[in-house]
Amino acid sequence: MPRLEEMVVKVRSKNAGPFWVTIDVFCGTLEVFETVRRLLQTEAAARLFNQPTQLVRRFDMPELAVIKLCFPRPVVQGSQADRDMHGAQWAVLLAELEIGA
Repeated sequence: MPRLEEMVVKVRSKNAGPFWVTIDVFCGTLEVFETVRRLLQTEAAARLFNQPTQLVRRFDMPELAVIKLCFPRPVVQGSQADRDMHGAQWAVLLAELEIGA
């Protein structure tokens, strides 16, 4: 099965405030967007990030060919236990996720 990063233009993550992380999946074209929209399961992303499915917010934006996933950070940004101050490392996990037909 192909990895998500092999299908899309870019996967990027960043902080969405001190309590949330957001991951953007830039598909590039509407055709790729529709394929990824069908294959990328919110439940699989929730498992990957060790989050309850009901806490993962998903926004499919066909006009931009982007899928956005948001979820709570495991610790507050900047706290002593924070190992990713900018939320940038989460994208790698999703990019490497295998999704298939």
